[in-house]
Amino acid sequence: MGYSIAIDGPAGAGKSTIAKMVAKQKQFIYIDTGAMYRAMALYLLRNKIDPKEQDKISDKCKDADITIEYANGEQVVFLNGENVNALIRTEEVGNMASTSSVNADVRKQLVELQQKLAKSADVVMDGRDIGTCVLPGADVKVYLTADSRVRAKRRFEELTKKGEPCDLDKIEQDIIERDERDMNREISPLRQAEDAVLIDSSAMTIEEVAQTILNLCD
Repeated sequence: MGYSIAIDGPAGAGKSTIAKMVAKQKQFIYIDTGAMYRAMALYLLRNKIDPKEQDKISDKCKDADITIEYANGEQVVFLNGENVNALIRTEEVGNMASTSSVNADVRKQLVELQQKLAKSADVVMDGRDIGTCVLPGADVKVYLTADSRVRAKRRFEELTKKGEPCDLDKIEQDIIERDERDMNREISPLRQAEDAVLIDSSAMTIEEVAQTILNLCD
């Protein structure tokens, strides 16, 4: 078994950015589980499956082969052999991922892949249920959160930088709804593991949060 760091928390808390920094510092492999769920969501959208059609999601998800590889230090997500990094960060895909990730068959398939990755290497993994379900035996567990308005502003700035038109209030509303869905789903709901350290990043810089996690490892 490799050394594992689990970072959980709600949408827009900065999990991916911080997990990448920690992985770089520790020279661990960073596994963005959200990207895997987004790749699955992209696959379902391409197949014109409605988020409400859980039976069709269960049936179709079995045909999606999702793998993660590293090229020049960057994580590349492959969906049936195609690099989909540039296609999985839209709001449409994010919302479909939040809906389809409650499906038991989708979760089973992706969790098995995530556990396999953690067995073979030292990893930093972020998501909604890493410390509670995917890697319950992780060496370090963190629950990272921030105020919904702060999270919405971060997302707003990210999208604005990319030149995508967006509305701050609408983003915050989406975040609140996504939190609600993630925390109340039947399978692997978003919650803080009993042995996880709570970090509220509302008034912290990215560097401060990363350093806090590195200190926990030491």
